Formats: sequence, C-alpha cells, structure tokens
Amino acid sequence: MNHTEEKAKGPDFIRQIINEDLEKGLNEGKVHTRFPPEPNGYLHIGHGKSICLNFGIAQDYNGVCNLRFDDTNPTKEEQEYVDSIIEDVRWLGFNPEIFFASDYFDNFYDWALELIDSGKAYVDSQSAEEMRLNRGTPTKPGTDSPYRNRTVQENRDLFEKMRKGEFEEGACILRAKIDMAHQNMNMRDPAIYRIRKESHHRTGNKWNIYPMYDFAHGFEDALEGITHSICTLEFENHRPLYDWFLDNVSAPCHPKQIEFARLNLSYTVMSKRKLLELVSEKIVSGWDDPRMPTLSGFRRRGYTPASIRRFAREIGVSKVNSLVDINFLQYIIREELNLSADRAMAVLDPLKVTISNYPEGQIEELPGENNPSNPEAGERMLPFGREIYIEHNDFMEDAPKKFFRLSPGREVRLKHAYFITCDEVIKDDDGNVIELICSYDPETKGGDSPDGRKVKGTLHWVSAAKGIRAEVRLYDHLFTLENMDDMEEGKDYKDYLNPESLVTKTECIIEPSLALAEPGKTFQFLRQGYFCADSKDHSADHPVFNRTVALKDSWAKLQNKKNQGA
Repeated sequence: MNHTEEKAKGPDFIRQIINEDLEKGLNEGKVHTRFPPEPNGYLHIGHGKSICLNFGIAQDYNGVCNLRFDDTNPTKEEQEYVDSIIEDVRWLGFNPEIFFASDYFDNFYDWALELIDSGKAYVDSQSAEEMRLNRGTPTKPGTDSPYRNRTVQENRDLFEKMRKGEFEEGACILRAKIDMAHQNMNMRDPAIYRIRKESHHRTGNKWNIYPMYDFAHGFEDALEGITHSICTLEFENHRPLYDWFLDNVSAPCHPKQIEFARLNLSYTVMSKRKLLELVSEKIVSGWDDPRMPTLSGFRRRGYTPASIRRFAREIGVSKVNSLVDINFLQYIIREELNLSADRAMAVLDPLKVTISNYPEGQIEELPGENNPSNPEAGERMLPFGREIYIEHNDFMEDAPKKFFRLSPGREVRLKHAYFITCDEVIKDDDGNVIELICSYDPETKGGDSPDGRKVKGTLHWVSAAKGIRAEVRLYDHLFTLENMDDMEEGKDYKDYLNPESLVTKTECIIEPSLALAEPGKTFQFLRQGYFCADSKDHSADHPVFNRTVALKDSWAKLQNKKNQGA
C-alpha cells in the first residue's frame, strides 16, 4: 500500500524528538518502533491511532515497527484476541513481523535473578493488604517491608520455589528494591513477579509466575532493538521505572520512552473493561457490533482503512488530553464515500404508489448512473412499473409552503424516471394513508421535461414488482453524553446508554441490484445516507444493510459557521 498520503503535514513533537536523535547519530541512524497490545480484548479506534502513529513513523524513516503481544497475564488473554488484533492491523494496511512477550519469559526470569544477585530485588511475604497500607500516599512515604533485607541466597531460594509452584497465589511476590520514600509511587519497591497458577495460551503450564508489565515492558523493547518506545500519557510516571530496570541489568540497549495523549472521542467509552462489559452483558451483539468503537465495529459499519488512517493523521498527536468530536470522523468517511460509493435506491418506510395511467403489467428498464463523481462507474438498469414505493415521509396531505415533496395535486420528479402528480389519497379505517393514486407524464422519461417546466421535489423510489425486501439497521451514538468523563456523581456509564442507538427496519424495499451486493460493500442510498452490506448477516435471500453515516454533515456546517464568524 502507498502511504505517501498518510504523512503528517509537519513534524509533530514525536518526530521532532526522532529528528534530533538522528542528528545526534543515536541508534546508528535507525528508527525501530513497536505496537504492543495486550491480547485481552479487541482493538478500539484509540489503538488504531497508535497503530497508524507507530507504523507511520517507521515508514517515514525507512525503519521497522513490530507488532508485539504483551501476553504476560494469562488470566485475561485469549487466542481469539490475538487473531483479531492481527486482522485489525493488517486491515489498516500494515504487514508487520509478529512478536510475543511470552517468547522472552526465560530472559525475564534471568534478569530477575540478576536483580536479586545485585541486592536490588527481594521476595516479599506480606499480604496484599499489608503492602497496600505500607505503600504510603503521594504525600506520605511508605514503610519498608520486614522482608526487604532478606539475603541474596534466601531470595533466590524463595524465587525458585515461586517458579516451581510451591506457594499459593498471593503468598509472596518478587519486588524491586528501590526507595519506599520516593516521590513517584511507581518507584516504591514495585512488584516484578506474581504467582499465577494459570495456563498460558502459548506457554501452557510451564510457568507458575508471570512478570508485571512495568518490569517486562522495557526488556521486551530492548530485546527487539526498539529505538523509540511510544506510549500513551498515563505511562509518563512509569518512565523512571522503565529506565531503572534497563539501567540495572545487562540489557542489550536502552530504548527511549515517549508519551502522547490518548484518543478521547465524543459519545464514546474507550475503557477495555467497559467494552468487555458491554459485550459480556449482551448490551451489544459482540465486539464487532457497529455501535462499538472497536476497529472491527467500524469495519462492519462500513468505515474504510483509509478513513481511519486519515482521521489519525489529521487529529495528530499531543501531550495534552482533549476530546475529539466524532462528527469529524463522520465527516471524513462521508467525504470518502461521496467519491467512491455507488448510488442506489432504498425505501426504508414504504408507501405504495399506483400510477393509474401507466400500462398494467408493463415493466421497463430505466438507466441510472452509479456514481456522478465517477463516470467510469457506469450505469445500472432500474425496473419501473405501474406500482412503486416511495418514503412515507415524502408525502404530506396538508403540506406547508416549503414542503416540496408529494402532496395532493402536486407534481414531483421520480429520480431517473418520470414526473408524477398525486391525484387521490387512500386511507385505512383509522385514517392512515396507505396508498396514493398518481398519474405520470410519459414525456418526462429520465426525469426531464421537454417543455422546460420545473419541479422542486425529486424523490427516490423502488419498483413494487421487482423490489426486494430488506433489513436496514440505523446506527447512532451508543451513549447520550458527549463527554463520558463528565458523568454525574453516582451515575454509571450505562446510565447514559442511548435507547435509539439501533433502530432496525425490517420492511424496507431495495432496488434488485442491492441484493447481490458483496458483504462489506458500501453504497449511498439516495437521500438517506451511506450504508454497507452487513459482513455477517447479509445474503441475497435476506439482504441486511448497516448505516455507516447519514448524509447530514454537521461537522461541515459547524466549520462553515466558524469560518463565517472569523
């Protein structure tokens, strides 16, 4: 894939740091980054930003970016997540070499022994509650563990027994011996290894102890020759510990950790714990539910890799946390699909129209352009007959002056077809409009009038005889609160679930060509929005379409208002 268009307009602060390192001749002029997800869930769009950043930097500097799984916690990790992460990274357009932290477990163990032998690590037998109480507070120093001065040999023996599984979980841990009075709480004798008698998805039952992330992180980077370890901002206070571990063992190199602000998106939660709850409690249909902020959810909803890459590029990277308007992401996919998506007609709330002066039993094929932005996309043929369907809200019996659609006695244009006029309204016993009787002007074939008369309304439609029934899913924000960090005290994030986040319409009528759409293919439904054939449920016998984004472009309108006010 050509990523030339993916480069940032100017060097961000991370690239500025890399440029300075290269000017100093550091790392032999090489740039080597990594994307290190923990396989305990599906990736969300915040991870997508990190993927684009790390792989994009590697490409900009003719370097390398590793996909490395930080699989050091067997209690939460599954092969399903590994597979989904690889799929997401490749979907975004990158083909990385794949690494696993679990490949380095023997190295980690040796480095733990090295710290023990140098008197910089010890086995602590305090309970978890005792350690919590003795850790202190940000303003109060911690208290040394009574086991802090165990001899090197005693620590070695105990650590070996931990490895063999001779202790129960929680009986003891291995801690680094740094400074219990350190201002940075992360430096107060942090845990290095904990006992976990769990089978690992790659190493099986070989290990009864597993390293902590802070301990393993820097060593993984060093073993892979990473030059710039790019993390999100919450790891800034962990950087001194990252450096301490590398400085106190015989690591092959010392990567530089750089932090940037994570992505926060309006009307969205990014917490893996919360996303897992949404899935496990069946609030959504799965990790790839199109309402989820996961990359698989965006993919199923009809977003493209190019739209995610452009979004990541244009929002840039910063050292300051901020909230990104989801309307900007919708603006990007709308712009792309406006150029690339074929047009089609679908009636989501059908109202029957009988054209009284059109020959009974006759079906003619009318040409319709596939994409006005791309003449090479060609045309498709649209079946037209005496009976058609239009949208229910395209008719109003007592229409106000600015209602330019169909009403009694008013003439409108049917897209690619004819002018029609409403002559009669048929209602059921409850007074609901169930059918319109109209007449057409055969001289207006193709939607143009030879006498030059103008009509203000143009409607989409579908043949009643040839149209196909379909299911259409209208997706909206999963939450009603713009900034999910602003929840009222005492409220849970699930209190803000949007009851209208999914509206399913099962009586829709679509033009016949749409039933043959390949799963994942995106269309512009005229006057409705952009929709894609669902990647799981769509078939010719049961067409299912997901709304990617509506035609309304609130982001562009907002920008126009700002520009006019400037």
